[in-house]
Amino acid sequence: MNTHHRTALLAAAGTALVLSLTACQGDGDANSAPTSGSSVNMQSPSGKATDASGTTGSANSAGSGSSSGSTGSNGGGGSTKASGSSGSSGSSGSASSGEQASASTPVCAAGDVHITAATQDGPPYTHIVLTAKNTSRHSCRLTGFPHIQFLESHKQDVPAVAKSKPEAPVVLAAGDPAYALVKLSDGGREEDNEPVTAFSVMLAGDPTVIAVTAPGSGGIAVDPAKALTGYWTPELRNGADDF
Repeated sequence: MNTHHRTALLAAAGTALVLSLTACQGDGDANSAPTSGSSVNMQSPSGKATDASGTTGSANSAGSGSSSGSTGSNGGGGSTKASGSSGSSGSSGSASSGEQASASTPVCAAGDVHITAATQDGPPYTHIVLTAKNTSRHSCRLTGFPHIQFLESHKQDVPAVAKSKPEAPVVLAAGDPAYALVKLSDGGREEDNEPVTAFSVMLAGDPTVIAVTAPGSGGIAVDPAKALTGYWTPELRNGADDF
């Protein structure tokens, strides 16, 4: 066999070997390649079966969101509790502040109020109502009862009725009124009744005499032995002021 013919045979044999190997390799790839749309299960580091499309990442995201929501809920609960505690403390502080403000309010002086008198109910007029209006530009405390003298011949103050005393101090803002019920007599035409067209009133803690005009064109009839006065109150109270 000459050299040229031997070379041609070797070349043909090499070509046949290459084609055979190529065919074998192609069959192996076709068997190992996944079909379109299928998923491959594999074990995640946490030990749960997940797919290659990234379900593990989705699960972790969901877990993260749940943890965040739980944290937010706990934070909200803590905030509400703190707020409630603060509110309770604020309420107590407000009551304390109110008491301090009342105690620090100055006592009403004669120059702070304007006192007027009016008859109560119909005839016979046995009672009048005194009204003390705060005419100043500041708040003041009206303490005790009006110290009243109806007649020059009777220098004693009209006695006060203890059951009409209010439980709390009467604090008048600018323009606010307070009231006191005053008994004049038991009624009827009695020899002990005396006509009164004006009388004097003094406030507790202030010796200034305030002249008050009696209501009615003919004044009022007063029995000094039966006269009584109530304490200053924010309003006339039925029951406590019945005397």
